[in-house]
Amino acid sequence: MTTTSRNDQLFARAQRHIPGGVNSPVRAFRSVGGAPRFFVSGSGPRVTDADGKSYLDYVCSWGPLIAGHAHPEVLAAVSETAAKGLSFGAPTEMELDMADLLCDILPMLDMVRLVSSGTEATMSAIRLARGYTGRDLLVKFEGCYHGHSDSLLVKAGSGLLTFGNPDSAGVPADLAKHTLVLPYNDAAALEAAFAEHGDKIAVVIVEAVVGNMNLIAPKPEFLKAMRELCTKNGSVLIFDEVMTGFRVGPQGAQGLFGIDADLVTLGKVIGGGLPVGAFGGKREIMEKIAPLGPVYQAGTLSGNPVAVAAGLATLKLTRAPGFYETLSARTKRLTDGLVAAAKKHGVVFSAQSVGGMFGLYFAPECPATYDAVMACDKEAFNRFFHAMLDAGHYFAPSAFEAGFVSAAHTDADIDATIAAAEAVFAAW
Repeated sequence: MTTTSRNDQLFARAQRHIPGGVNSPVRAFRSVGGAPRFFVSGSGPRVTDADGKSYLDYVCSWGPLIAGHAHPEVLAAVSETAAKGLSFGAPTEMELDMADLLCDILPMLDMVRLVSSGTEATMSAIRLARGYTGRDLLVKFEGCYHGHSDSLLVKAGSGLLTFGNPDSAGVPADLAKHTLVLPYNDAAALEAAFAEHGDKIAVVIVEAVVGNMNLIAPKPEFLKAMRELCTKNGSVLIFDEVMTGFRVGPQGAQGLFGIDADLVTLGKVIGGGLPVGAFGGKREIMEKIAPLGPVYQAGTLSGNPVAVAAGLATLKLTRAPGFYETLSARTKRLTDGLVAAAKKHGVVFSAQSVGGMFGLYFAPECPATYDAVMACDKEAFNRFFHAMLDAGHYFAPSAFEAGFVSAAHTDADIDATIAAAEAVFAAW
């Protein structure tokens, strides 16, 4: 007699009234095959699914849970705030606390606006940059993801300097033509784009450390050229730090690489697991946003007190001495251990980490470009993913997503994952 798991039952039910059975596409396991796990609880570094199976979690809600699941200080802040009211649609002092803290930690932030998601933050920042410059053209990079607003769901054109084409049904071609898509980590391509279109480029937006085509680290000359070209041509540089903000270091990617953007978008960690986003930057740009200026942006739940409370409690935890040094060392322990385990058994594999983020690649070396990521062995990753899932280790269900370690993961947890991977590679 075949017994259907509770996860399978829930997924079958989900597909009746939810498109694809999920509320965000990557959750559907379509890239790796099989049915997604429905989680019912989380504590520290672990999650438990609907069948009662426990996993060491290396997704961490796609990054926000840098302190781990259900951290008692975060839960206490949420509980205390929720008891006073869930939402007011009016200012609260807690919003000021968040704005002051963000501007204190990130020196390039003069002003900041809270929103409800990373997508909303990047969409608003791009509109602001266009309004500030009076220009239309947006430059983004192949493989970088900045949310699902129309201007950003654009793929590369057929030539290096051709304009983009819609990457999703429902995105007008007339809108896509205002987006220029360039190869990531290619300073020469960026220089050529500015040489041809410099007086029309309103904004350049980039994931300084890419987390949405797996983890790709930037070449220093690439970011340096970007900053210099934007300054020279009067274009606004946006660092999308929705994923990297307070994940790769105490000042995000900007602090890590020593480059200030004109605007920065934030999310994930600043909400501690609840929906919060933010965008901010130079005062002269931010003063163009309504009600001070002509660029309109609004949101009923922006600065929601419960979400802000979770974010403030989480950020407070990250300010502890040695927090990022320990997190970075533990993440590197994971990637180094996985590489050593694969090498021991002759498996073609590489890995790298930046702060509390990591990338796994079934390739001889860590990729630096979109094309190199696409050349990785996707089927090998899928095989690894399911073997590790069966062993109780939950990685992102896609070969094209970064992974995350939390402060709740211990050395013993990391070593257990390495040991499980070695057993998988030994049977490879």
